[in-house]
Amino acid sequence: MGKKQISTGALRSPNGHFSQATMIAAKGQLVFISGMTARRPDGTIAGVGDIEVQTRQVCENLKSAVETAGGTLDDICRVDVFIRNMEQFEKIHKIRREYFTGIPPASTMVEVSKMTSPDYLIEINAIAVLPDA
Repeated sequence: MGKKQISTGALRSPNGHFSQATMIAAKGQLVFISGMTARRPDGTIAGVGDIEVQTRQVCENLKSAVETAGGTLDDICRVDVFIRNMEQFEKIHKIRREYFTGIPPASTMVEVSKMTSPDYLIEINAIAVLPDA
């Protein structure tokens, strides 16, 4: 059971690292990963003021969550990304390319005015589909 990238010339090509759509057979385990921030396991916030450091920590947190469920980042088929400054789009996608090396997940990114801490610059939630064991 593999993830398939859906792409059509009827839609504009993505301007970042994401798929227009992804398709996966609805057989397996769905994993819903809550919004991950740049909080480290010890409770401190990584990269205060640095979007690249925070994005990397968020991706590490997503990786830890999906691996604990028995999967990999390749099993993530959708992410929702909340950021404080849309001008950081390219920096965020630069880091995402390092983590999502296979078919990138479908994605929505929106700029928000506040998060649960004023030090957070990014938060990402995700949905993964893990194959049956």
